Amino acid sequence: MKSGFVTIVGRPNVGKSTLLNTLIGQKIAIVSEKPQTTRTRIQGIHTCDQGQIIFIDTPGIHKPKHRLGEYMVEVSTRSMNEVDLIYYMTDVTRPFGGGEEFILNQLKDAGVPVFLLVNKIDLVTDKEVEEFIRPFTGNMNFSQVIPISASLATNVERLLENTFAVLPEGPLYYPEGDCTDQPVSFIAAELIREKALLLTRDEVPHSLAVEIEEFKQQGKDKVYLR
Repeated sequence: MKSGFVTIVGRPNVGKSTLLNTLIGQKIAIVSEKPQTTRTRIQGIHTCDQGQIIFIDTPGIHKPKHRLGEYMVEVSTRSMNEVDLIYYMTDVTRPFGGGEEFILNQLKDAGVPVFLLVNKIDLVTDKEVEEFIRPFTGNMNFSQVIPISASLATNVERLLENTFAVLPEGPLYYPEGDCTDQPVSFIAAELIREKALLLTRDEVPHSLAVEIEEFKQQGKDKVYLR
């Protein structure tokens, strides 16, 4: 049996949280059009006959403009040193630039295999995907280059197979059936924050936080929150 930890890094809004939700098979990470929606490390757990993969979704790596941004970038870069494999996720609709160069410089010293994931291939042609990949592979040697669509689950099974191929033999770190290391109250708070970002947009600061003071399960289908 194989097991290990995989971190998902990349610029803001490239689809990291969408990929995590697709890999796990349910929503544990919130998604919005606003950059830096993910603020902390969120672990998603995939368990199957081959073993267990613990995926770590991280905040987008960017040039920080405030203390919250500095914290989020620190969380992302620190996660690269604590895993067995790194997914470097990119958006094929956004051209190579300074942000990519910064991340590549961080990855060159990672000391673990790095997969280049080219997301949103459903929006472009195969030729455009090939042209997009060229500057990345010209700057770094990747263990794998895998074009994907996180929202449509294109090539996700291939990604999982290739991931298990490089992970070491190991135990199950979490019980079978667990999908995240976060408590239900955290997921609930994040889902509320997602709706606030979606429905209020400019009216509410992007740095808003949701704190749940009381969480009660009321029957099978009802939850009381305060």
